[in-house]
Amino acid sequence: MRKYYYLKDVVTLRLDKEKCTGCGMCINVCPHAVFSMNGKKAIISDRDACMECGACAQNCPVEAIRVNAGVGCASAIISGALSGSEPCCGPSESCESNKACC
Repeated sequence: MRKYYYLKDVVTLRLDKEKCTGCGMCINVCPHAVFSMNGKKAIISDRDACMECGACAQNCPVEAIRVNAGVGCASAIISGALSGSEPCCGPSESCESNKACC
């Protein structure tokens, strides 16, 4: 499967390795395979594939994951679908020049 990326090095995703218990829930719920296991702990193996949906943070039982859900591409696509317009990742005026930023 080909990976699609939004923008490089802008994702708000953070993983606290000290808090991680290695339950694997983040791996199970992530739609873009951002996480993998390294021994008995989860790691972020493909940060730029994160669409900031927030599923990992919502399902982490020890709150080891933080992400500003709703600021990335997933939010833009959903907002565009609900409004009947093209996805827009920023203020409406910024989308005039870059209609399909996702």
